[in-house]
Amino acid sequence: MFPDRQPVHLPVWHPAFLIATWFGSGRLPGAPGTWGSLAALPVAWLIVWWGGHAALAVGVVVTFLAGWWASEIYVQRSGLEDPGAIVIDEVSGQWLVLLLAGLDPLHYLIGFVLFRIADIIKPWPASLADRRIKGGLGVMVDDMLAAVYAAIALYFIVGWIDPWRMT
Repeated sequence: MFPDRQPVHLPVWHPAFLIATWFGSGRLPGAPGTWGSLAALPVAWLIVWWGGHAALAVGVVVTFLAGWWASEIYVQRSGLEDPGAIVIDEVSGQWLVLLLAGLDPLHYLIGFVLFRIADIIKPWPASLADRRIKGGLGVMVDDMLAAVYAAIALYFIVGWIDPWRMT
């Protein structure tokens, strides 16, 4: 029912737990990566609405660094290499993709779908990073590399369907 049935040995109120699971969204049943990416969308929208894409770029860096720290602790406490409940990597990767989206629901939907596809497929070098880099950094890096592919695809798709609204 819930991902990672093994105990984490980390209280739910611990900052590493909250960050790694994106405030518990990674513990929802089913597909935790999809839940994490979905939970990232409204926050990205608010950040861009409030501070523009520069603020979202800062958010990508902050979530990457905080995610690296939190994922390292979560990995150590759970004993798993890449626990499914960790979704901060999806948040950071999804936000990286959305840097190239206009503040448009269609752009966000396309960016979401493209990122989920890239994150699941893990094209090279994301697949290599997924196999070789361990710990919190490994959790984060493969999603960021997959996000680059999704961002490039989003750039061209948005440019094709909506050339006047590109960011």
